Amino acid sequence: MKKHEIVGFKRANLGKSEAQELRAQGYVPSVLYGGSEQVHFYAPAMLFRELLFTPDIYNVTLNIEGTLYNAILQDKQYHPVNDALIHADFLEIQDGREIKVEVPVRLTGTSTGVMKGGKMNQKLRKLRVQGYAQNIPDYIDVDITDLDLGKSVKVGAIQAENFVILTAPSNPVASVEIPRALRGTVGK
Repeated sequence: MKKHEIVGFKRANLGKSEAQELRAQGYVPSVLYGGSEQVHFYAPAMLFRELLFTPDIYNVTLNIEGTLYNAILQDKQYHPVNDALIHADFLEIQDGREIKVEVPVRLTGTSTGVMKGGKMNQKLRKLRVQGYAQNIPDYIDVDITDLDLGKSVKVGAIQAENFVILTAPSNPVASVEIPRALRGTVGK
């Protein structure tokens, strides 16, 4: 996992009006949970940019008034009109405790079906996994080299080491669609 740091400040009041005031000043109200207690805090919105606009998973060091927490960004909420980040939830990573997170899928190789004129269709961009933070990969690589026209690779075919894939095994990750021009010729 990549590393990132966010410096925040504890929130004294947890009301709606204070949260709106923080957002107006360029801060994001946030909460850290999963540890011994929930920590409500706020941090400058610009510190979240690297976490939001990437498929990567980040191990975030939260520095909240001098206290350091090891966490991952679990959930985020956006304003429905202007897409501004309005809230973030972090899950504290603790030794000896598994976490659940979505990991990006990366297709590797060149499909034989695409070489024959088919169209690659990636159905899943992320897979939900569970495991210890140190065992969760940055990406889950799926080899599509043997994927032929009209075929798909399913979640169940992916090998997971030291973590468990929670996404249903019958879900297709990627498939090669047969173009209309080739439909009558496939299988002959």
